[in-house]
Amino acid sequence: MAGYVIKGNPPEARQRLAALPMESVVVSVVTQAKLLYGLARKGHPAAFTSLIREFLLRVEVLPWDGEAATVYGDLRAACAASGITLGALDMMIAAHAVAAKAILVTHDKAFSLVPDGALAVEDWIIKA
Repeated sequence: MAGYVIKGNPPEARQRLAALPMESVVVSVVTQAKLLYGLARKGHPAAFTSLIREFLLRVEVLPWDGEAATVYGDLRAACAASGITLGALDMMIAAHAVAAKAILVTHDKAFSLVPDGALAVEDWIIKA
């Protein structure tokens, strides 16, 4: 979702973010890594690099810690037992959100498959 917010497309995503106190917004260090990887793949275009760096300066980036690792192990095992597969980085982001007791804001429907309601998910760009 960070990419939608940073690009401002659709505008509703950025409006939802702007309505929140910035101290309540956190991003996983894994999300930060994915954003920076995207920049590197695109050759670090100046305008987009500036937008991402500005976004990352304004939000708290949560470090990966032991609690996130513990939740990851349990969550990945629960997903595997249910036949649910997420990409490795997406699984880390989901586990990080659960460990931080944060709501994961994403447009990716795969996150809604995480079992047992362990992960709170919101989609800010649901089309009517």
